[in-house]
Amino acid sequence: MHKIILIGSNGQVGHELCRTLATLGTIVPVGRSELDLADQSAIRSLVRDVEPDTIVNAAAYTAVDRAELEREMAYLVNANAPAVLAQEAELLGARLIHYSTDYVFDGTKETPYLENDEPNPLNVYGSSKLEGERGILKTDADAVILRTSWVYSAHGKNFVRTILRLAAERDELSVVADQRGAPTSAGLIARVTAELISHQEQSFHRLYHLTSCGATSWYDFARAILRISYGQATPCRVIAVKSEEYPTEATRPTNSVLDCTRIQSEYDLDLPTWDEELRLTLRSTVTEANA
Repeated sequence: MHKIILIGSNGQVGHELCRTLATLGTIVPVGRSELDLADQSAIRSLVRDVEPDTIVNAAAYTAVDRAELEREMAYLVNANAPAVLAQEAELLGARLIHYSTDYVFDGTKETPYLENDEPNPLNVYGSSKLEGERGILKTDADAVILRTSWVYSAHGKNFVRTILRLAAERDELSVVADQRGAPTSAGLIARVTAELISHQEQSFHRLYHLTSCGATSWYDFARAILRISYGQATPCRVIAVKSEEYPTEATRPTNSVLDCTRIQSEYDLDLPTWDEELRLTLRSTVTEANA
């Protein structure tokens, strides 16, 4: 039976992976309380004890602004840990699937970023994730790296849940309108991950971009969340602001749209548009709440 270690099983992507990967084999879920990703020896011991066929690393240091103040921890989790996992996967002959970010780019390109475009992260989070990619690719592990963006789900801490919570508390929301990207659901990431794992005959060691199709701003994303959730009777107004009016510790790219042609072509995938996937996620949220 295929054995899969799922690291970060209690995160928003991990939650979806637990459900989606269940049909592919035996899942060994590993949450934050079971593994300290800053401890390299603990990572090695876990992998060697379990002896998995596949390692899925859905864990990361994702607090983009706090990473500016906790640089060392961000690098331990986002750079060092993935490299160690790749080394152990190579020793075992196991596969590794790892998730990275659109924030490896600086946002100056006017068209969607390709996998071979030169990274130039603007913040510690993006820099640490880029080093994680490089650490994996330095090994000969059978690994795939999926760069994704603006991840959300019905669970965990994310933009969709924050907007819905704030809309119930306030009459007005100010949302940045000059940053563009592709909102991507944890459910979509999990479904594509399952597809990759099921292609046993295909060698990995590749870097792919994986997001929903299309692009939007945070402002229009927020408006879509409320429109889909409430129809015309939205509970509050959404006001567009510039990034400079909403200062943060970390600088974000103005354009982080990723071109997903490579993974669509190589795996014959039909990726949904961001608003289609948003509707699906919000509908499943309502269904679960009423169950």
